[in-house]
Amino acid sequence: MSLRHVARNLRRMSGKSTETSRHNRKSGPLGWRVRVALGVLVLLAVTTVWITNLMLTDRFTESTRNRAELRLALYSGNILSELRRNAIVPQLLSRDPALIGALNSGDFSQSSQRLISYVDEIGAASLILLDRDGRIVAATDRNRLGEQHRNAPHFVDALRSNTTVFTTQAREAGGYSFTYSRRLEVQNSVIGVIVVEVDLAKFERAWAGITDAVAVLNSEGTIVLATEPRWRGRTIAEALARQSPEGAIERAIKATADWTALPPDAYVAGEAVMRVDGRIPFRGWTMATFTTYASVREKVNAVLALEIMGFALLAALAFYALSRRTALRMALFQRESLELRRLNARLQREIAERERVQQNLASAEQTLEQSSKLAALGEMSAAVSHELNQPLAAMKTYLAGARLLLRRNRPEEAMTAFHRIDDLIERMGAITRQLKSYARKGQEQLSPVDMADALASALSMMEPQLKTRRVRISKILPDVPVRVMGDRMRIEQVLVNLLRNAIDATKSEAHPEIEIILASGETAVLSVRDNGHGIEDLDELFEPFYTTKQPGDGTGLGLAISSGIVADLGGRLTARNGTDGGAVFEMQLPILNESADAAE
Repeated sequence: MSLRHVARNLRRMSGKSTETSRHNRKSGPLGWRVRVALGVLVLLAVTTVWITNLMLTDRFTESTRNRAELRLALYSGNILSELRRNAIVPQLLSRDPALIGALNSGDFSQSSQRLISYVDEIGAASLILLDRDGRIVAATDRNRLGEQHRNAPHFVDALRSNTTVFTTQAREAGGYSFTYSRRLEVQNSVIGVIVVEVDLAKFERAWAGITDAVAVLNSEGTIVLATEPRWRGRTIAEALARQSPEGAIERAIKATADWTALPPDAYVAGEAVMRVDGRIPFRGWTMATFTTYASVREKVNAVLALEIMGFALLAALAFYALSRRTALRMALFQRESLELRRLNARLQREIAERERVQQNLASAEQTLEQSSKLAALGEMSAAVSHELNQPLAAMKTYLAGARLLLRRNRPEEAMTAFHRIDDLIERMGAITRQLKSYARKGQEQLSPVDMADALASALSMMEPQLKTRRVRISKILPDVPVRVMGDRMRIEQVLVNLLRNAIDATKSEAHPEIEIILASGETAVLSVRDNGHGIEDLDELFEPFYTTKQPGDGTGLGLAISSGIVADLGGRLTARNGTDGGAVFEMQLPILNESADAAE
């Protein structure tokens, strides 16, 4: 039942009440009192419905805007993380001895295969190696071998610069290509250029199923990524002029059937969509999203229907009381009461149906929020960046050492540093695969893991930070091995997160100390204790995106990821404040039964 129909019924009931008041005025002294009471009731109902409509409309509109701004922040964060993740690749590949040797010797038989082996771990769209004349001599797409890029911006700009160059170039088939390029040098002589193409088109494919229209603009205000292909290469004003919301936004949102035929109150303040703009901290890029107001009116109407039903029940009671005065009016009131009961029954069915719909929507929204959190833990580049901080710090140290060795003409020792960097790259790829597996539980094969070996590996990963901070590490380990059934890489992830949090917690301490205790009994228990300031909010500690660090120092995902990993392995991760100060984190995992291990 629509609100217009309910209002018509209320007006009809008001007309009947006016008629009744006239009879009361003629038949008894209480007629004018009844008439005043009914007038006050109608006035109160109209005022209440009007005020409620204004308040709830503002509230639900603000909620819709907040969700749109949150989605914009997530989308821009994904794009920024993808660009930053690929920015370091040309610098690494420009020092690859195999590629440098191929350019010097002119033998490129194995170069394409080497680039193909890198592209899966890097996650780039493609890798291209150009010689000094701008000809493609190696590529992940072998069909492009032999192409000339002498006049291409990514080749010309790379030759002119001694750093990594970012280039945006329009494709002939439509859309844009985004590349990082860097020149390769031997003894200050340019021998070629390495080009890494960033795959930003995957975000357009991911946006195809969302309920918003999205556009990414460069520093010049030109659209380079959009849910509507015909928007690329134009400004927002030109894109909307070429294809108005009736064709683009409506098709993307799928929320309005006919914008011109809808009644005036179908959307808030006559606006069908809400535009939200945001900034991407990369070369002046910005992002704009268009979100529909479709659900605002439905939520407001549901509450107004409840209020109208309440006033309708009050009116029904008033008519029922008046119907008992005389036999003539009793029959009339009986008919009115029957009509009111039917109206109330219809209203109750309407409200019950709306409540069921609201419950289903609430359940669906909770499921969607949970799925979004899990997807963010597996796919968000911010989480990947958080987990790769340690290998990147180690790589920076090795690169600095290799640069010093090359200056001192000690290439053999420098190659050792490059081999270590290659091992770290393998570890980074493994961490990335493990983060993706976190969103798809139960697909990895578990194996026996020695907790002492995993702890030693994690401490090795944290060695640069431990040396820089000069943290005192004390370990208490049992004489016999402590083994669990699990995934060693994911266990090392948890240990690295716990150690890093302990190091961060002792930043303000003059003599930072970390104590690590490994014990075995019914379960394997590994405790990490620090002498920092302790934990203020234990309840929200393992919630995603909760952090007590300064902005830019953490994403709030480390402990949430670690807790999920330990839970997947059948254990639990707990935290508490120590009796002597500081924080204590305990990771408990089921001990590996030696008899069960032998049988297996």
